[in-house]
Amino acid sequence: MLDLLSDILTTLSMRGTLYFRTSFTRPWGVAVPNYENVARFHFAHRGSCLVAVEGVEEPVQLAQGDLIIIPHGAAHDLVSDPASERTVLPLDRVLEQSGYDGSGVLVYGGEEPQSETQLICGHFSFEPHAKHILVERLPPYVHLQNYGETAGKWMEATLRMIGDEAGRRRMGGDLIALKMSEVILAQAIRGFIESNEATAWGLAGFSDPNLRRGLDAFHQAVEQSWTVESLARAAGMSRTSFAVLFQQKMAMTPMEYVTGWRIEIAKQVLLSPAMSITDAAERAGYASDSAFARVFKKETGLTPARFRKLGQTEDAVS
Repeated sequence: MLDLLSDILTTLSMRGTLYFRTSFTRPWGVAVPNYENVARFHFAHRGSCLVAVEGVEEPVQLAQGDLIIIPHGAAHDLVSDPASERTVLPLDRVLEQSGYDGSGVLVYGGEEPQSETQLICGHFSFEPHAKHILVERLPPYVHLQNYGETAGKWMEATLRMIGDEAGRRRMGGDLIALKMSEVILAQAIRGFIESNEATAWGLAGFSDPNLRRGLDAFHQAVEQSWTVESLARAAGMSRTSFAVLFQQKMAMTPMEYVTGWRIEIAKQVLLSPAMSITDAAERAGYASDSAFARVFKKETGLTPARFRKLGQTEDAVS
């Protein structure tokens, strides 16, 4: 059985992609466009820069060893320093001017080689139809300072190896870097939900030991007939205490969470050509197709059949 966080990210079809490793020298500035269904990340392997996220008042100082994750794919500028803001160019122009062909290192910037900034940049994509509060409620950015050290020696070694492997043209290097990068988002989310900041974003329940027992039990057997009482038993709490604590830490009721996740499970089943609407209802824990259809339409605005048809049309186009 997958643990709670692993189950959520696996169901959301999280996939890592490295899109470049940089060698930037002052002055430089890159405007990264917004993108849907992705979480962007930048790791300062060497040197530093500023990250100005759209909608956020102050830029983030990304020091050597820091990691920033931009969970909702918002547009953002990467600049060498405040004085270099006038040098910011759209990412596609930077790629064109540098002659970067998608492999190796993106070399760009001015004439100050001693000021080199090496970034490892990538994104994590999600299934377009998928959603979950664990990702949706994350703040505009998550800044993890001295990430390699605070995450543990294994993460420090992982990031160092990603930096060494990415773009070096050694056999298998890109694949090694890519696969290792997929642990970054999971570890970063874990670090965030275990921090004090998680409470303000309605995510503290995932790190509460009692609530997590109830959530783990539900995720491992979604098809069972779950109630607040049965979730509370799994958590080792009384019904009232569980419900109150859940609302406080998750900003929703237990059954709202149950319904939301069941719909996500159903979506995955409906998008599989080999599965039927009845299969989706059963996997999501509904006793009848009609009961499932009512809840599905209430939550998504579409009937299961319509959702399935739209999903198949999108797959055919792509």
